[in-house]
Amino acid sequence: MNTTTAGIVFVASLVLALALVHVPLGDYMYRVYSSAKHTRAERLIYRAIGAKPEVEQTWGVYARSVLAFSAVGILFLFFFQLIQDKLPLHLNDPATEMTPALAWNTAVSFVTNTNWQNYSGESTQGHLVQMAGLAVQNFVSAAVGMAVAIALVRGFARRHTGDLGNFWVDLVRGTLRILLPIAFVFAIVLVAGGVIQNFQLHDQVAQTIAGAQQTITGGPVASQEVIKELGTNGGGFYNANSSHPFENPTTWTNWIEIFLILVIACSLPRTFGRMVGSAKQGYAIVAVMGTIALTSIALTNLFQLQHHGTVPTAIGAATEGVETRFGVSNSATFAASTTLTSTGAVDSFHDSYTSLGGLMTMFNMQLGEVAPGGVGSGLYGMLILAVITVFVAGLMVGRTPEYLGKKITPREIKLAASYFLISPLLVLTFTALAMALPGQRASMLNGGPHGLSEVLYAFTSAANNNGSAFAGLSGNTEWYNTALGLAMVLGRFLPIVFVLALAGSLAKQGTTPASIGTLPTHRPQFVGLVVGVTVILVALTFLPALALGPLAEGIH
Repeated sequence: MNTTTAGIVFVASLVLALALVHVPLGDYMYRVYSSAKHTRAERLIYRAIGAKPEVEQTWGVYARSVLAFSAVGILFLFFFQLIQDKLPLHLNDPATEMTPALAWNTAVSFVTNTNWQNYSGESTQGHLVQMAGLAVQNFVSAAVGMAVAIALVRGFARRHTGDLGNFWVDLVRGTLRILLPIAFVFAIVLVAGGVIQNFQLHDQVAQTIAGAQQTITGGPVASQEVIKELGTNGGGFYNANSSHPFENPTTWTNWIEIFLILVIACSLPRTFGRMVGSAKQGYAIVAVMGTIALTSIALTNLFQLQHHGTVPTAIGAATEGVETRFGVSNSATFAASTTLTSTGAVDSFHDSYTSLGGLMTMFNMQLGEVAPGGVGSGLYGMLILAVITVFVAGLMVGRTPEYLGKKITPREIKLAASYFLISPLLVLTFTALAMALPGQRASMLNGGPHGLSEVLYAFTSAANNNGSAFAGLSGNTEWYNTALGLAMVLGRFLPIVFVLALAGSLAKQGTTPASIGTLPTHRPQFVGLVVGVTVILVALTFLPALALGPLAEGIH
C-alpha cells in the first residue's frame, strides 16, 4: 500500500469511527445536561463549594461564575508551580525552578485550555504539579468550554426567560459524567498500547547506541495524555509531546489520539440538535465542520506529500521534522486535526513543515478553530458564525434575519461581530508589537518571511487557545511569557462573555414563526453559506499577514 493510499485509509477509518459515535455520544451528552437529577457525588461537591444546583443563573451570573472559577484556577496553579520544589515528587533540580513570568504563562495557558508550553515538561514540572495541577486543569478547562456551549444552546432553545442553567452543575456534570469516564477507559487503552504510567523520576539510565548514558524520566503519562487529547488541551508530559514514544508509541495509538481529539467536538452538534428540538439543525452544523475539516486535512496532506523542492521531490514527500514511526501522511493528519480543534498537541515539528503545509496549520487556527473546534468552544464558535451567516443572508433579501426561531436584531449581531473580531485584533496587534520591538525580534531564530511566520503562528495559537508552535521562536522570555499570557486570557474569556451575553439575549425572546422568506438552516444551501462566510471572513482578515509570511516563503 503506497503512502497516499495508506493516508486515505487512515482518514477514512477516522471519519467512520466518528460517524458511528456521533449519535450515541451526542445523545448521552444531551441527557447529561438535561437531566434534573444529581448524583450523590455531585451533591457532595455542590455542598463543598457552596453551590445551589437548583438555582438557575442569568447570563451575567453565569459569566461571573466562569470568570471567578478560572481566576482561582490561575492563582492556584501559579503559586503551585512556584513552590513545587518544596513538595513531594519534585525533580530536585534547582535549574528547573519556574520564574514568575513562566509560572504565569503556564498557569494561564492550562486554565484557558491553551496549554502553550515555554518549558520542557519532563525537566521542569514535578509529578505532583503534573497530576494535581496541569492534569486537573485539563479536565476542568475543557468542562468550562462545554458548559459555555450548552448555555448558548439553551439560549436558542428557551423562550421568555433570563435563565441559562447553572454553571456549577454544568461544570461538575461535564467533568464527572463525560470527561472522566471516557478518559478512564482510554487511559487503559493507551497503557495497553505502550504509554507509560508510573512515578519514576530521574532514576532510569539507558545506554545509547553511541555508548553514552541517557537519563530517562518516567511519570504518570497515560492519565495525562488521554485528557490532553480528549479535552483538546494539548500540553505534553514531555517536550517532544505526542512524538515521544512514551506518549504515543505506535501508529494505532496515534490513531486513537486523533480520534480522542475529535470525538467530543464532532458529537456536540448532535447534542445541540436534540436540545433545540431538530436533529437536522445538528446535522447541518456538523456538515459545515466536516466540510472544512476534510478540506483542510486533504490540503495539508497534499502540501506535505507533493511539495516542490529538490529533496522532497527526490524522496516523494517533505519528511523533515516528521516522526518515522508515523510517516508524513499520518503526521499531516494529526497536524490538521490538532490545529482545527484548539488542541495544540503535535506528533511532528510544525516549524519544519513546507511553507504551504505550515500555512494550513495557521489558517486552521485563524478560522477560529470551529471545524470541529475545541471541546465546547468549537460549537459555540460555529453557532456564532451561523448567526453571522443568517445576518448576511438577510441583508441579501432585505429581511430581518432569523435563526432557530430567534430574530437576529442589532444587539445580537453586535455581540456576534464582537466575538469574531477579538481573535484577529489580538493576533495582529501582538504580532505587530513583537515585530516592532528590536528585543523581541532577537528571539526569532529565523529572519525573513519564516521568522514572521513563527511570530504570527505564536500569537495565532495563543489568541485562539491552541498551544502549538513554530518552535523556531524563543518564547521563554519575560516579554513573550507576559504577552502570550495576555493573548490567551483575552482570547479565551472575552469571547466567552460575548457568547453568554448573546445567549441571554436570545433566551429572552419568544418564537418567530417561519415564513416564506425564512432561510432554511438545515439544508445544503445553508451549509455552503456558512462555509463560505467562514473562509471569506478569515481570508479578508489575515491575507495581508499571510502574504508576508508563509505565502511569501512559498513563492521564494
